[in-house]
Amino acid sequence: MSNSPQELASGKLLLDEPAPHVARLRISNPEKRGALDHELLDALADTVRGLEARCLLLTGDGKMFSAGYDIGTFDDAHFEEQAEKLVAHPFHAAIAALEEFPYPSVAALNGHAIGGGLEVALSCDIRIAAHGIKMGMPPAKLGLIYSHTGLQKFIEVCGLANTNELFFVGRNIDAERGYEMGLVNAVVEPDDLEQAGLDLAAEIGANAPLSLAGNKRAIRELRTHPGRLPEELEKELVELRESCFRSEDFREGVQAFAEKRKPQWKNR
Repeated sequence: MSNSPQELASGKLLLDEPAPHVARLRISNPEKRGALDHELLDALADTVRGLEARCLLLTGDGKMFSAGYDIGTFDDAHFEEQAEKLVAHPFHAAIAALEEFPYPSVAALNGHAIGGGLEVALSCDIRIAAHGIKMGMPPAKLGLIYSHTGLQKFIEVCGLANTNELFFVGRNIDAERGYEMGLVNAVVEPDDLEQAGLDLAAEIGANAPLSLAGNKRAIRELRTHPGRLPEELEKELVELRESCFRSEDFREGVQAFAEKRKPQWKNR
């Protein structure tokens, strides 16, 4: 485990290992309210792709998780080009890296999660939020038509009616309303959030890696192919499930359960 975080993106992204098999990425850009710029998004994508941890914990600093795109740097002369470049490439690459991470991910929302910052959080598998934070999607207040892939993610997570409310009204909501909508799995007191996020990530990281990766992949395929799976893919997922019966880890898990001890995973 690493005690001192590694600074990425000129210190706007911090990486450490606070527990065994857990990688923690912290958005640390408080002077710009956790804004997502090119450098931070590129570092996020590159770092997540290279992680070998069994759980990723994503959080922020201070009163913000992330206020979304760094649109304050756009100038009138190159407005269209700058806006399209930020949203089209580095943001989508970062989102894709989070969604394709082979193990579970947890977002601990220490502060407000707005716009693209909220979509980043929704790209993680589990979310917990501190009481008192705000969440919201402001495209209607900005004149922005959001990406269809982003909208689909919101529909999957919190349903059509709640997605309509978020995007058509454009009003920020509190953590408790976010919990009611399904945007977050739990709401905790601000002073408890860091430990709660770490405890959850550590518990996940201590679980069987074959199970974590296999179930993550199956869930991702079911989301990608709603309804009936393609025949070849369904066959592949059945084979994936059956492979666990031949694994050393499944045998170890059953034996450890019977012997009331912690299992020693080998990832094979």
